[in-house]
Amino acid sequence: MIHIDMDAFFAAVEQQADPSLRGKPVIVCGDPGGRGVVSTASYEARKFGVRSAMPVREARRLCPHAILVRGRHSLYEEISRRLLSLYSKYTPVVEPFSIDEAFLDVSGCERLHGDAIQIAGKIKTEIRESFGLTCSMGIAPSKLLAKMASDMQKPDGLTVIRYEDVEDVIWPLPVRKLYGVGEKTAQILEALGISTVGALAKTPVELLVEKLGEAGRLLRNLASGIDNSRVNPSLWEMPKSIGHETTLAEDSDDEGFILSCILYLSQQVGRRLRQHGLVARTVTLKLRYSDFTTLTRANTFSFFTSLDEDIYQTAKRLFLHHWNRRRRIRLVGVTVSNLSSKDDFMHQLALFEEDEKRRRATDAMDKVRDKFGEDAITRASLIQRGKRAKNGRAGRTEGGYTV
Repeated sequence: MIHIDMDAFFAAVEQQADPSLRGKPVIVCGDPGGRGVVSTASYEARKFGVRSAMPVREARRLCPHAILVRGRHSLYEEISRRLLSLYSKYTPVVEPFSIDEAFLDVSGCERLHGDAIQIAGKIKTEIRESFGLTCSMGIAPSKLLAKMASDMQKPDGLTVIRYEDVEDVIWPLPVRKLYGVGEKTAQILEALGISTVGALAKTPVELLVEKLGEAGRLLRNLASGIDNSRVNPSLWEMPKSIGHETTLAEDSDDEGFILSCILYLSQQVGRRLRQHGLVARTVTLKLRYSDFTTLTRANTFSFFTSLDEDIYQTAKRLFLHHWNRRRRIRLVGVTVSNLSSKDDFMHQLALFEEDEKRRRATDAMDKVRDKFGEDAITRASLIQRGKRAKNGRAGRTEGGYTV
């Protein structure tokens, strides 16, 4: 199993496209002059403490001489597709994990391309020569260990972990380094005195299940290096995005009304994600002004989600940060991308970080809608603003997949 993680992907692509940026601290964000967040920082900027998802204002404070670049997601997606095609030359079993990550099952490919280490070396060389980019790779007998291995030597690293290495290499790590242990879970574990992966592996499963539910059992298995999930090439064929948009019957500059439209659209998108068993990492907001000029802004989570609230809060922040309040809006759209199957083993872990009460409430609302229709239950804020928030003042609501 090989896990490939492109190094500072967005920033590296920009540095390759513009040689004057090479060797300099580069920050890729949605709006260099606005109040957004960092999408990716080059390693030159990371030395100053700049990290993804950090507010641009904070990044500027840490690295005043950084060069801020507006992200070009269509370019990054095109290069990502070309990288996947490159990987498929070495094995047909390729699973995209995000726009800059992928898993490869290279078992059975030895006679054509050599063992996993040789294949990894060849792919590294092709990426460097064809794209001018570097990547970090992890080689292991499971997806979990391969992903953790790729994170151990960055940038341009190659790490091999075998099952017999788990106690020496994985167990000494802080428990927060185990994939699937987010902030909330880490706080619970540390309150129990579990500070390392090894300590988690040795904790009675009954205690972990009591504190974390079935997530505790799974995390204990992971801490022991147990992971039977397979590389799933069908994820390459799923829709690239799911979105809804509404054209307002009357152009509007009513902030509350537009936010209600965004809330309704976020609910529709979240509903379709769950219906299709998918989770997403990226939310894109689309605004079209009365003069037909269009603004699109995106933000990427550090986790996967299918919850309406996560989608809405992200779209809301994008709207409040980027809307020109002197201009009226005629169309609003919400789209999610960076999709994956919620049943995939690696993504089940991220869902444990979701608020359990919110997940149960969302599941309950979905069951009501399944039985009585989409309008059977909705938020009080939408009712208060009436149907105009749901249909864009008798406008048109559209939704679709992008493949």
